Amino acid sequence: MDADVIVVGAGPVGLLLAGELRLGGAEVTVVERLTTPMTESRASTLHARSMEILEQRGLFDGLETPPNLPAGHFGGIRLDLSQQPSRFPGQWKLAQADLERLLADWARGMGTRILRGYDVRTVTSSEDAVEIGVHTARGPKRLRAAHVVGCDGDQSSVRRLASFDFPGLPATRELFRCDLTGVDIPDRRFERFEDGLAIAATRDGVTRVMVHEFGRWPVRRTSAPEFTEVASAWKRVTGEDITGGAATWVDAFDNASRQVSRYQQGRMLLAGDAAHRQMPVGGMPLNVGLQDAMNLGWKLAAVVQGWAPVGLLGTYDAERRPAGRQALHMIDAQAHLLLGGPEVDAVRAVLTRLIELPAVRDELAAMVGGLDVRYEQGDRLDGARLPYAVLETASRSTTTTELLRAGRGVLLDLSGDQTRGDGLEQLIQDVPGAVKTERATVPDGSPLAGIDTILVRPDGHVAWTGDCDSDPTAALCRWFGAVKEGRYSPARSGSAHDT
Repeated sequence: MDADVIVVGAGPVGLLLAGELRLGGAEVTVVERLTTPMTESRASTLHARSMEILEQRGLFDGLETPPNLPAGHFGGIRLDLSQQPSRFPGQWKLAQADLERLLADWARGMGTRILRGYDVRTVTSSEDAVEIGVHTARGPKRLRAAHVVGCDGDQSSVRRLASFDFPGLPATRELFRCDLTGVDIPDRRFERFEDGLAIAATRDGVTRVMVHEFGRWPVRRTSAPEFTEVASAWKRVTGEDITGGAATWVDAFDNASRQVSRYQQGRMLLAGDAAHRQMPVGGMPLNVGLQDAMNLGWKLAAVVQGWAPVGLLGTYDAERRPAGRQALHMIDAQAHLLLGGPEVDAVRAVLTRLIELPAVRDELAAMVGGLDVRYEQGDRLDGARLPYAVLETASRSTTTTELLRAGRGVLLDLSGDQTRGDGLEQLIQDVPGAVKTERATVPDGSPLAGIDTILVRPDGHVAWTGDCDSDPTAALCRWFGAVKEGRYSPARSGSAHDT
């Protein structure tokens, strides 16, 4: 084997996945077609949940926090994000090239091997391994691993070569975008003209423009459009001449909406845009892909390390495919609102009024920010992400975020019951998976107040909650491996919450 896992694609999703796999103890090789890191800005928006994930791994330690915008949009209609229930409400601006550099340094620092100039040409799966054939400047090579994960974008070679089914809706509309220097045009926030939609924003001397002509059908392309095509469309829609600017990046994208029918096929898996193709509205594809990587990393590492309970890896598809489908529906709705002509004006007018209602605003803001993802319904926080909370242990003050830095599960005892805590510590000594216990208290008003025990997965989602009489053995077995029967007795001396 050349690695336990080969990740195809060194974009943000592939690099985050590589880091998560390394945290879980897997040997990882990342192969990337491009010979050098990309420099284009491309996706530049991180949502609240993505910022929580990056902070959860300490990736912003010692770095300046990215610029924040308190408002976003839903289909081009302004959406206040400042009330999101997160430490990171709003949108955070970080160029994709900078995000990739941050994640690559992190993953490489933990021992990830990143091979550039490796173009995947073949994928062959057997009962015990996957072999990929790659073309390099030095000729063909073959690499072998226990698992291969395609994180290689919406034109994924892994998806195509492994014959993943990829149903969905074809593109019906096209939108141009480019980055320009040397132009002076007004900022336009989803401005609708008689013949189309125009967007312009200038930051650090670079102006990002996007333009769509109502009713324009997409053109089958094998390469990016010429800047002259973008400038002509901009002139027809806005009447402005931008031909004097210098284009540093030109792109076209459409509203195709597709999702693979399953995220796992034997020893091959997909994540990010390789698993779902959608219009890049508000940076949604990047942020959904980061959640894919976070969900998959610890589970696949558990399989490689040999402690994964039966069915653990299958929960990746069971959890992320419905979440991806929900994101596609939301993006499709926004695409209709954005790219529709006069026929959608009435719907936009109604939504503009509704979105001012707090209940509507908060629901849409949670969906946009990735804060609504809940993998199962249950008591209290089951299936939801663990809220940020300050914790007081016997030796220090800490936070829920800091407890998850090591990428391990956490059995958090908040009961204040000595017998309970001793029993939980004894219990996890027999747990095969990577889980630790932590005893702490929380102040009044904490989002965790009133909960005695919380089992948290390495990805930050709550696996189980219980009171002092609850036995966490079944939840531990489900997520972290079999525990010897009868190891835990719920006998207790009295919960702090009882008083």
